[in-house]
Amino acid sequence: MRRHWALAAAPLALALLAATGCESTPGAPAAEPTVAPSTSVARSVARVCAKPAAGPAKAPAGAVTVDPAVVGDLATKTKNSPPNTTFWLRPGKHRLDPDRYSQVIPKKGNRYLGAPGAVLDGRKTNRYAFGGTARDVTIRHLTVQRFVAPPDEGVVNHDSADGWVIEHATIQHNSGAGLMAGARQRVRASCLRDNGQYGMNAYKATGRISGLVVEGNEIVGNNTDDWERRRKGCGCTGGIKFWAVNGADVRGNWVHDNRGTGLWADTNNNDFRIEDNVLEANDGAALIYETSYNAVIRKNTVRRNNWVEGRRYADRGDSFPFATIYLSESGGEPRIRARTDKIEIYRNVLENNWSGITLWENADRFCNSPANTSSGECTLLVKNTDRCARPAIATAPLYADCRWKTQRVDIHDNRFVLDKSVVECTVKCDRMAVLANYGTYPDWSPYQGERVAEAITRKQHNRWHDNVYLGPWKFVARDPSQVLDFGQWQGTPYQQDAGSTFRARDGG
Repeated sequence: MRRHWALAAAPLALALLAATGCESTPGAPAAEPTVAPSTSVARSVARVCAKPAAGPAKAPAGAVTVDPAVVGDLATKTKNSPPNTTFWLRPGKHRLDPDRYSQVIPKKGNRYLGAPGAVLDGRKTNRYAFGGTARDVTIRHLTVQRFVAPPDEGVVNHDSADGWVIEHATIQHNSGAGLMAGARQRVRASCLRDNGQYGMNAYKATGRISGLVVEGNEIVGNNTDDWERRRKGCGCTGGIKFWAVNGADVRGNWVHDNRGTGLWADTNNNDFRIEDNVLEANDGAALIYETSYNAVIRKNTVRRNNWVEGRRYADRGDSFPFATIYLSESGGEPRIRARTDKIEIYRNVLENNWSGITLWENADRFCNSPANTSSGECTLLVKNTDRCARPAIATAPLYADCRWKTQRVDIHDNRFVLDKSVVECTVKCDRMAVLANYGTYPDWSPYQGERVAEAITRKQHNRWHDNVYLGPWKFVARDPSQVLDFGQWQGTPYQQDAGSTFRARDGG
């Protein structure tokens, strides 16, 4: 699979869009759109890879100077210095000892500052750059490159220590994940580029990550090793992957040209705010929110995503509505503490992606089911997975609580623009959807048949309303065979998109 970013011919327009286009009558057959060129609204985007901020040209007062001519100087001086020491790395290429496990083990409160041109280079030999469990470590103005972490492991903050701050850093050309995450971690104004698996893997082996901030970064070209092909269906890639993160602010980032998904929150994440980002030209979905809870997704610009993966499935004849924003078994849950009790998607602009928003629920995926790909995990409402077994699972409260539910999703005041001539598609790139499969497995499942499809479509408070559509949009409800026009989507029994329009001048 060739990377989509390598094929891009047009320059990137880095601004929110105010698109204009054709008008159509609700319920009428949709014609191919004639969408006028977008006009720009002033909007800054994190171009930090091309223009990284320079570090201090001189050592700050009291800092320990690190010499690139001395192999292993950074690790040695870190070991021999007390906590809360500031290290200033001179310009040049810094190296660790040649043993593959050689790394820097910071002490609590250490600060690492790179001079202009300071690079920590793993030479495709060392696995990790910075590890250990020390809290409140800061890394600024430093390039970290060419380390060879194994799959699912990371190069910077390898052990997911808490309270780290990574600012104005460039983390590039590494295997595995460029960066791991701990609680209260701040990643700001950094370039996470061309790493083998993830730009960042927000995963902590023991305990949950909370208070994570990812702000003003450029996250580009990751998953160079194409792990979804090497481990088919692994769900183990993305510009950033989030696992069991309780509280995250992801704002003002430019997430683009990643192989696979841009941002992927997978398994028991909660309380996310994803706002003011530009998500574009990722091979797969711009955003996947999977088996997770309570999020606000607002004021993002989302364009030209999912062209590679969406087209691949369409060419195979797959009728599933693979979408650019994909919510899978995720919804609002008032019993789980967060800044919101629903998933709210509003004031976003989605332009020329492969399809729009899909709300999906797998009727066979629940706690203790062999079909649960999050093996061994259960919902945040049930601590003991073994409780989700017959006969108790067939009755309250376990009937509801053993299943991740796509519920309380509120999609409003967005602008959806599609010009099929731009996407270069004829079918299957034009869908919004809310659906589930027919439950069949395992034989003791209480969710067999159309129960889940009926619930997600009509009983779980999933709503589209007050949106603006430009282009030949279709709508899918209950299952992939139910493809509706706008009038059918608004009518009984679905009653979706009240107050929405196909008139370009109505805002959104």
